[in-house]
Amino acid sequence: MKTAIAELKSGLRFTGTHNDDFPMRAEQAEAVEQTFDYYQSRWAQDAKAVPRFLWNAKMRFGKTFTSYQLAKKLAAKRVLVVTFKPAVEDAWQTDLQNHQDFDGWTYMSVKAGGNPRAMPKDQPLVYFGSLQDLLGRDSLGNIKAKNEHLHTTVWDLVIFDEYHFGAWRENSKALFEGDEEKKIEYVEALLGDADVEKKKAAERAAEVQQPLEQESNFLPITARAYLYLSGTPFRILRDAEFIEEQVFNWTYTDEQRAKAKFAKEHPGKRNPYAALPMVSMFTYQMPEELTSIASDGEFDEFDLNAFFSASGTGILATFAHESDVQKWLNIIRGSYNPQTVEQMRSGTKAPFPYENDRLLPYLNHAFWFLPDVAACQAMANLLEKPQNQFWRDYKVIVAAGTTAGIGLEALRRVKNMIGSGYDSKTITLSCGKLTTGVTVPQWSSILMLRNLKSPETYFQAAFRVQSPWSIKNPEGDDPGAEQVLKPVCFVFDFAPTRALRQISEYGTGLSPGETNLEKVVADLVSFLPVLAHDGAVLKYLDAGEILDYALTGTAGTLLARKWESALLVNVDNATLARVLANAEALAIVGKIVGWRSLNDNTIETIINKSEAVKDLKKKAKDGELSKAEKKELTDEEKEYKNKRKQIQEKLIKFATRIPAFMYLTDFRENTLIDVITKIEPELFLTVTGLTVEDFNLLVRLRVFNTERMNEAVFAFRRYEDSSLRYTGIESHEGLTHIGGYDTVIAVE
Repeated sequence: MKTAIAELKSGLRFTGTHNDDFPMRAEQAEAVEQTFDYYQSRWAQDAKAVPRFLWNAKMRFGKTFTSYQLAKKLAAKRVLVVTFKPAVEDAWQTDLQNHQDFDGWTYMSVKAGGNPRAMPKDQPLVYFGSLQDLLGRDSLGNIKAKNEHLHTTVWDLVIFDEYHFGAWRENSKALFEGDEEKKIEYVEALLGDADVEKKKAAERAAEVQQPLEQESNFLPITARAYLYLSGTPFRILRDAEFIEEQVFNWTYTDEQRAKAKFAKEHPGKRNPYAALPMVSMFTYQMPEELTSIASDGEFDEFDLNAFFSASGTGILATFAHESDVQKWLNIIRGSYNPQTVEQMRSGTKAPFPYENDRLLPYLNHAFWFLPDVAACQAMANLLEKPQNQFWRDYKVIVAAGTTAGIGLEALRRVKNMIGSGYDSKTITLSCGKLTTGVTVPQWSSILMLRNLKSPETYFQAAFRVQSPWSIKNPEGDDPGAEQVLKPVCFVFDFAPTRALRQISEYGTGLSPGETNLEKVVADLVSFLPVLAHDGAVLKYLDAGEILDYALTGTAGTLLARKWESALLVNVDNATLARVLANAEALAIVGKIVGWRSLNDNTIETIINKSEAVKDLKKKAKDGELSKAEKKELTDEEKEYKNKRKQIQEKLIKFATRIPAFMYLTDFRENTLIDVITKIEPELFLTVTGLTVEDFNLLVRLRVFNTERMNEAVFAFRRYEDSSLRYTGIESHEGLTHIGGYDTVIAVE
């Protein structure tokens, strides 16, 4: 019907379903012109030259549509599209068969069918094939009969899609030549259908990119020109496999900048970039009781693969740490009790994905990226358990394992489960499937629940949720109107150091020649805001803080926040009562900077008023409060909370002096409390204004939270030592132990 309407409007006849008529965007036209001009210049120098060109174009650039426009400008009659990810076929087929610019073109593949030999030579043909299939040999090592036409045809343009995968290389080629069993293992591993060891081996092979070799070495075909496509060609750019005139760049930053520029320059007009959502990243620091069971690496980072490790298959799959994974499910709903207590003490509440009203609409259709097939199946089983009634509103789709289907079959199943997306809620569980080259418009969030060292793999997966989701001409009376259903999308990560290192590598990887790394990352995060949750509050990070994370495992300002945290000091009634009952202690807190601005009876007022509030609340529970008493309850509660916060701020101000003391002292192997009380008491008095005896008394009265103090001390020392090592300085030669607040740990 759409094609019939298009024919009536244009007065033309179209074959098949060619009804789209949208033009190229400015950057797409620029890519075509730049590539075409380069090819022509090479052929002018040498008619037999076989030029190659790279499009470093982020996901959602429209690489398939624009590649076909290049083929059309070249007057190409035979186009071969080669990929290592068969699931991308959907986009290649749809773009060719739906747009009027390619009316009369023919699409063929193993799945779509068709006989290329039967096609007239003057009729444009696109043949789509996976590298696995094209390199397949029979038992004698000969090219399969069905693929002979590929090797006898002179291709006008050969397009290598998703080129960041190392599967184009010699190490992958060896797997395919005459060894069908290895081929199946390798393909299944990358698709997430093999056991852990096979999968790790395949990922290593895919992520280690060798120098560019002659195409005919790994794919014996004849071509006039090659086009390479990748949204994350970091190693290719870094190794300068393509010179500057052979590369067209279009990054996420370029896209979002164009979106903002168009809106500013053309107010009221339909913005062609409007449907491309802005990405926001949220990183969450998990409670120590969870991170302690699965920590690893140089910075003792939370190991997601270990945390979500699972065994068994199907309904028998279970997590190794199931009770802890259950706690994690409660945390992302904002209903984990210890976390709630900390937030109440700090006076803040950080938004968690499945708890915050502003985030929830973007989690109606989410992608959960897990370590392996067993983890995906174990998660599906856990979400079904009786204690998880909240999750019953979501259809859980296991897009992992052989039962999920291969390539397009897996994608069709997910799309069928989601439907229109308006009246359903889904969670897609995957460990590799559907993370490259596929479009599911309704996905609006991704939860990163596995370790990924490669920024290529990380952002290929992350940008799946940036697919546009909009309705064109929603009212039916304005073809230029568009209702954007997904203006923003989200990446949620639970290993902050790893996540922020990926952001840093992504920003710098796309600009390998840029010397000012902070500027590059600043450009990126101006359109990809990063918010880090440190256990109590959520804070926007700037470029400098992100680079701090990349280099040292923590950000300087987040480190400082540990010493500004309400969790460091205790201001509950019991602690304040102990201080109030001790005249010496009252005199000591009076020495703390800023304390004189408080009234002499502030502590007593807090205790009395909180007790009065407690009595009034008990009375309110019994329904006995008068209107005057209700007002009294509100006023009393407001006053004592305000005074308690004032005391908290003064004590925190004292705590912030401690990092200065640690920086000035030269002792590392001793606990901080020993350094304060036994080794350098004079320095402590100079920096903080309190004597050792004063400090000891406050510690005994539990004014300071020693567990949190230990955490903050270790974080400071790790950050300081890492920063010095980065500049080539070792703070203390032969250091074997590091002292915390009242605990010593081995350097290892």
